[in-house]
Amino acid sequence: MDGLQFTKEPAPFVITIFGATGDLTRKKLVPALFSLFLKGNASQFKVIGFARRPWTKETFEAEALSMLSGGHFSQVPESQKRAFIEKLDYISSTFGDPEGYAKLAEAVAPWEGKLFYLSTPPDDYPVIIENLGKAGLNRTTHGYSRVIVEKPFGRDLATAKELNEVLSTQFEENQIYRIDHYLGKETVQNILVLRFGNGIFEPLWNSRYIDNIQITVAESIGVGTRGNYYEKSGTLRDMVQNHIFQLMTLLLMDPPNDLSPDTVRTEKVKVLKSLRPITYKDINKYTVRGQYSAGVTQGQPVRGYLEEEGVAKDSKTETFVALQVHVDTWRWEGVPIFIRTGKGLGRKVSEVAITFKQPPLQVFRNQASDEGQNQLVLHIQPEEGFTFHINAKIPGYTTQVRPVNMDFAYGDAFGEATPEAYERLILDALVGDSTLYTRRDEIEASWTFITRILQGWAQDPNPLPQYRAGSAGPEEAKALTASVGQKWRKL
Repeated sequence: MDGLQFTKEPAPFVITIFGATGDLTRKKLVPALFSLFLKGNASQFKVIGFARRPWTKETFEAEALSMLSGGHFSQVPESQKRAFIEKLDYISSTFGDPEGYAKLAEAVAPWEGKLFYLSTPPDDYPVIIENLGKAGLNRTTHGYSRVIVEKPFGRDLATAKELNEVLSTQFEENQIYRIDHYLGKETVQNILVLRFGNGIFEPLWNSRYIDNIQITVAESIGVGTRGNYYEKSGTLRDMVQNHIFQLMTLLLMDPPNDLSPDTVRTEKVKVLKSLRPITYKDINKYTVRGQYSAGVTQGQPVRGYLEEEGVAKDSKTETFVALQVHVDTWRWEGVPIFIRTGKGLGRKVSEVAITFKQPPLQVFRNQASDEGQNQLVLHIQPEEGFTFHINAKIPGYTTQVRPVNMDFAYGDAFGEATPEAYERLILDALVGDSTLYTRRDEIEASWTFITRILQGWAQDPNPLPQYRAGSAGPEEAKALTASVGQKWRKL
């Protein structure tokens, strides 16, 4: 059993990044490790890059130095960057070559903690996992051996189960960390504190007081150079099954008895298993999908999805999804949860809006605006914080009511920038805290729900609705909220 050690600084460790020459390493992983180093959360460690390119230790050091050259690292003294760079090493090998893993085993042997990060395409996962096992890197006589697996975690229920089986042949469940970077965002982590740490909200968080919930993850850009990937994925797989469902489970879960990782994750699984299935006959009632056509977003022209490189001209891959889902539990019976996410939309924004029911007797009905329902909006990006919309009297001699906002922003309240998601998640894996990682049964429960929708869409002969890039999505999505007398929030 992994020894859980919840400390600010992990024990001496070595992290091996498979696929170290890729974009994720450049943009997220090396910067995250450097930030942990600067903040004192990591001092005794080594970083090993493992990839096919014929780099050397010196090549990896030079590349890593360029990864730390701009942004908020531009003011960091060169001496600190050099101190970090000295901790890097590199192994040039294919993912199937036993010799590469023999070199790796020798390099990591002296270290107490061994963390393997699979930053590769999913097709490479099985061969890496198998070879880690063959080299004995999945077991340790002292310390720990853990593996972090990036999304996408399967394409449907069958492939997710298959990957889980591959992992389970070499690693115990408590060694496996399935990462979803959305759970590393401060606002997402704050959901549990907001709900269960405040007496004003906890009693209201149920169907008696909440009318509906909207979850929006909108991107203004198109698929760009990721056309080939997107054709195999689509928005439902790319965003809903992982990021958005993670948000949803934190919003809807029952209070945990304690904050141990498995207690929290068990409550999340209960939510997913309580989702009312969307079967083929309900596909057009509870789901809307679409593709963006040519338009302008954020002042920049965007070509249509069907014109993007790597996209089939007759593609039925969705770039927008809207869902109305229901959770059949005592707490949430009758409360619709609306989900929308897409590319090529008018604005980049991620938020959750919890709309509360009107008072039983609306004594100010004639004095209030049409937008008088109280709403708590959690801002995830671009700014992190939340806004509480309440009603107040307008100053004057008559009783006129207008919504006003109570705002909280992380930067203003705490005077410091929030850490990057990967910083928090890598640190959690190093100290053995799996709370913000996804468990096997959680993955399979979410895919059970999503796979039914995918199967229903596969039988739907209707053409995909088109929406102009820069808009709020297809007009058909309005019917989902209109069915319960609501509207989507403006992007």
